[in-house]
Amino acid sequence: MSTSQAQDQQQDQQIDAELSDADIRAMPEADYMNAAQLAFFRQRLMAERDELEAHLQEVKAAIASHERDADEADQASFEEELHLALRQAERESRLIQNIDAALKRIDSNDYGYCEETGEPIGIPRLLFRPTARLCIEAKEREERKEHHFRKLRGEG
Repeated sequence: MSTSQAQDQQQDQQIDAELSDADIRAMPEADYMNAAQLAFFRQRLMAERDELEAHLQEVKAAIASHERDADEADQASFEEELHLALRQAERESRLIQNIDAALKRIDSNDYGYCEETGEPIGIPRLLFRPTARLCIEAKEREERKEHHFRKLRGEG
């Protein structure tokens, strides 16, 4: 990490410590994606990323430390737990990729704007899903299209 990135992170932490969800919601629309809001969301995304990374390390450690059990029922139980843990780890890995993409959008000043329409995504949506890349309308269109194609393929 460069010195300027470290300074930016330190400054972001100071801003984040000062702002709450309510503060972000209370800002006027003209302030949309100002430096304080970008710093707030950067900190939120970084904290979530750190939590996910820590959990993935726990899962890896648990898998690595497991010894094969002589009892078939215990082994089957462990394998079921392992299957669920691996599915969760896969979801968390995808979420980390989405967080990284959101952090890149912050760096390029594209964060908070719909990738499809260019319109603001909106603070409430970003507070709920900080990795959002589409506004509500574009996301609904995408979901309708996906649902339509699943019906055509006989999946839904």
